[in-house]
Amino acid sequence: MSLDAADEAAVTTQLGRRPRGAMAVAHRCPCGLPDVIQTAPRLPDGTPFPTLYYLTCVRACAAASRLEAGGLMRDMAERLAADPALRAAHLAAHSGYAARRDAAAREAGVPPLPAGAATAGGMPDRVKCLHALAAHELAVPGSNPLGGEAILAMGPWWSAGPCVAAADGPAQAAAVGRDGGPLAAATVGVDGAEA
Repeated sequence: MSLDAADEAAVTTQLGRRPRGAMAVAHRCPCGLPDVIQTAPRLPDGTPFPTLYYLTCVRACAAASRLEAGGLMRDMAERLAADPALRAAHLAAHSGYAARRDAAAREAGVPPLPAGAATAGGMPDRVKCLHALAAHELAVPGSNPLGGEAILAMGPWWSAGPCVAAADGPAQAAAVGRDGGPLAAATVGVDGAEA
């Protein structure tokens, strides 16, 4: 599995370099371009890469960064420490992420990461990267409550149109999920490590 030429060109422009270990577009922005890619758990040289869902959209990344600078992660971490239900949901997000990453390793034909390896965004016990949490929620709607909160707080980053010029035009006119079905504009996502 890999990105098609148009998606790879768009992601390369978004990142300013070719993506490493890209397996698929995990979510599309309402503008039609990829905004989250799924990466293999190991890079082509075998280096472990724990970030399964990577936020690529320039505007979405900027919106997540503004929220981080504004203290949203600190506020979420305080709530996580005080709210047992939120902790349980964050742990479930972590477990689901790890299971999907193991499945991606099998699909890519690479060894899975060791049991207990970090997932993304500080899960299961911290809030470390809104990009990663939002990317997870965009790729797997309903999977990451803090990622969902971040997405809503990010606002409609897509409203100004595509963040980069598409090589062959937008790949689709509407946001689509991993299964190809439509998603609401409020469920659009983000990720943080270098893919």
